[in-house]
Amino acid sequence: MKPKPYAAEPIPPDAETRIVTMLRSGDLFRYTANADAPVTCLEKEFAAFMEVPFALAVNSCSSAIFLSLKALGLGSGERVLVPAFTFAAVPSAVVHAGCQPILVNTGPDLRLDLDDFRRKLASGVRALVLSHMRGHTSDMDAITEACEAQDVPVVEDAAHSLGTTWSGRKIGTLGRIGCFSFQSYKLVNAGEGGMLITADPDLVARAIIMSGAYEHNWKKHAIVNSRFMHWQNRLPLYGLRMNNLTASVALSQLSDVPHRARRGRANHDYVAAKLTASGMFRVPAPLPQEVRAPDSIQFMLEGLDSGDDTTEFQRLAGKRGVQVEIFGLSRDNARAFWNWGFLQDEQGDLAPTRSILNRACDVRLPVHWEKAQLDSVAGALVEAAQGVASARNPVRGCTSPKRETSLVDSQATSAFGTESVNRQ
Repeated sequence: MKPKPYAAEPIPPDAETRIVTMLRSGDLFRYTANADAPVTCLEKEFAAFMEVPFALAVNSCSSAIFLSLKALGLGSGERVLVPAFTFAAVPSAVVHAGCQPILVNTGPDLRLDLDDFRRKLASGVRALVLSHMRGHTSDMDAITEACEAQDVPVVEDAAHSLGTTWSGRKIGTLGRIGCFSFQSYKLVNAGEGGMLITADPDLVARAIIMSGAYEHNWKKHAIVNSRFMHWQNRLPLYGLRMNNLTASVALSQLSDVPHRARRGRANHDYVAAKLTASGMFRVPAPLPQEVRAPDSIQFMLEGLDSGDDTTEFQRLAGKRGVQVEIFGLSRDNARAFWNWGFLQDEQGDLAPTRSILNRACDVRLPVHWEKAQLDSVAGALVEAAQGVASARNPVRGCTSPKRETSLVDSQATSAFGTESVNRQ
């Protein structure tokens, strides 16, 4: 059976019991349910897991980013830095908040280009929404230091980084606010849903009220402080709440995040070792401070840099049952900044990012996959690359060094075996 990388992560059986209980009660709305409603429990458990005082459950990560900017009090037209490599919903949230996205180039390792970041940070911006896109963490030490010097708050878009750490600290806690996603392809699959976390009591009070805590419903949150009365009736209300059904599904998976993070990392490293050893792929390596929790793999083809080579590789991989997304070459891709027609302002020179996205390949690796499925994907990718190389250079295309193959098989087996031990 061919692997199905775009099938959603399975929902644990425990969720069924929670869901049936919730449906029988009819208390799907968080503010008419009991004090121990699933949304409230999820907020408490997520805050405890992330080791922060405050968490707010909302209907999506995009809503969490939007609320973050509104809670920061940014005015109309304020300039907000956003990576040029991110999902369209991120600059959309900035636009919805009445602000102006300023796109920052991405480097070859799919992380923020620090030189471009520093130039644009000095141009007069009010916030940075930093997407850890596909789980690749930019240099958080350099970024937070530069932002603190300019008094620019950092909002972490950690939709792809639940379970990732930087120098031992959990991603999403390094900035002023952290935002997470529970969409079906994320580490916690609730279909939709998101979470906002912060250590700032004023920010969370503003965010809770604006999320849709009308009248005095903010009193039904586990978070109560003096800032709520200060902001009562002084803020606009948006319907961005999470419902108890979504929270019930997410709750059943939260305790499994550490295991899933380890498994996702082992899966990624296993496939990365096989691709790298073939000599035909370049896979961005983690930074020394970074311990990732990936559920996909990104890579560039080595020596096959033309668009024709890349699309032919994509076609050959597809024939072998592996769907490869090339961010810049997939029609209307929402991660290609030139498709964001809602941005009206001139963004300057983003050619470096365009060049990278036209070559960057993306393959999903669900964390529940076993070794046979990973072998199938890695083998198909290597064979596809060899097919392209063979058409260009028959000698190279037929060459497959046995020592390299043997070495990567040893490394990959070791990586996968380590994870198997961790799971027991």
